[in-house]
Amino acid sequence: MKQHPKPEEAIPYQIQVQGRLDEAWSDWLESITITYDSGVTTLRGPVVDQAVLRGILNRIWDLNLTLLSVTRGGAQ
Repeated sequence: MKQHPKPEEAIPYQIQVQGRLDEAWSDWLESITITYDSGVTTLRGPVVDQAVLRGILNRIWDLNLTLLSVTRGGAQ
């Protein structure tokens, strides 16, 4: 049986999208930290597995945002 990863096993990710995404979306995006600078929104936070990452990327798609980068191990 597959066990779910522990939160301390989560890998930090940094995801950048074009445009401004309000910090109010943080809860919808798995409590990811949201910052904005010079036309780019940066999402940072721990991701426990690929299914969670896929969920975050699907939400970005649903919001019709332009994905600029996804970096594994990005600073939190």
